[in-house]
Amino acid sequence: MPPVFDQPSLLQRVAPWFRGFDVWLSLAVMLLCALGLVTMYSVGFDHGTRFADHARNMLIALLVMFVVAQVPPQRLMSLAVPLYTLGVLLLVAVELFGITKKGATRWLNVGMVIQPSEIMKMAMPLMLAWWFQRREGQLRAFDFAVAGVMLLVPFVLILKQPDLGTSLLVLSGGLFVVFFAGLSWKLIVPPFVVGVVGVTTLIAMSDQLCQPGVDWQVLHEYQKQRVCTLMDPTKDPLGKGFHTIQGMIAIGSGGVWGKGFMQGTQTHLEFIPERTTDFIFAAFSEEFGLLGVLALMGCLLFLIGRGLVIAVEAPTLFSRLLAGAISLIFFVYAFVNMGMVSGILPVVGVPLPFVSYGGTAMVTLGLGLGMLMSIAKARRLMQS
Repeated sequence: MPPVFDQPSLLQRVAPWFRGFDVWLSLAVMLLCALGLVTMYSVGFDHGTRFADHARNMLIALLVMFVVAQVPPQRLMSLAVPLYTLGVLLLVAVELFGITKKGATRWLNVGMVIQPSEIMKMAMPLMLAWWFQRREGQLRAFDFAVAGVMLLVPFVLILKQPDLGTSLLVLSGGLFVVFFAGLSWKLIVPPFVVGVVGVTTLIAMSDQLCQPGVDWQVLHEYQKQRVCTLMDPTKDPLGKGFHTIQGMIAIGSGGVWGKGFMQGTQTHLEFIPERTTDFIFAAFSEEFGLLGVLALMGCLLFLIGRGLVIAVEAPTLFSRLLAGAISLIFFVYAFVNMGMVSGILPVVGVPLPFVSYGGTAMVTLGLGLGMLMSIAKARRLMQS
């Protein structure tokens, strides 16, 4: 009688794809997705298909995360140079042939309209982690200088578009890698001191510097207005200060408990501009109050903390640098978005991870999470 071979069940065939996934990181992502969907249902119910589109973008991001998680860190490292080179070439193409909308040239038509600067959010830390991995054990000042050049090229190209928000995200992602690679505090402290002195001087002289006709030279006029609005949004309460003032009113009116799901007056009477994108945190705060904000911040901190744990436990320098940088990029996303809505930072176009509406940004976040998951998965499989 011929031997009988049992066919593996569907679960047995699928299980290897999920083996090694980090449960805690997955839990943090699921909690953020749930909060994002609930919030978008409330603030976007009268925005046509905004809720359905948000859910679709979220599924695409999770699919990207799942696919990238299957790629081992060694393979990710081999993609660093091609991805970085492609990103820089596309940024140069934007400078030469880009599409201009609302005074900014950020998009490129390659059969479909894309925003190449989004590529650099993850390509930048990937490239610098690759560079420092190659120089491991023999790092010199020259190696950090080369890393600085690789960082400044895309930063300047994105800043010229102009796109201050994305350029700062790219810059911060690269600087995190450089810091974790062992940059001396002697080189970190002086720029920090200069920055503190500059901000203090700006605040002290804001009345003179923000007068009409004063040219800041290093910043575009709209960027100057954003900084001046941060100093005193009440100077133009119905114009440039409207976003910030309404955001702070919504956050404060939520109180401890919030006004309740779909009960936010500032939100649904349309006082909050861009309530499904950049200013969704104000709508969330109004409806769910301080307790809801603490829950949201707890989920974000849990995700960031888990990412840093994955970085500490990573077996190679490349994995440690990449995981640490990606984790802190999520911190920058959350800090900048919450800060600009609450009036402590200038208004820039930075979304709140998995809560704000947006397709490209959501996929970028999924890509970053996939890299984190890949690093965690590789370590778990090595131990098993």
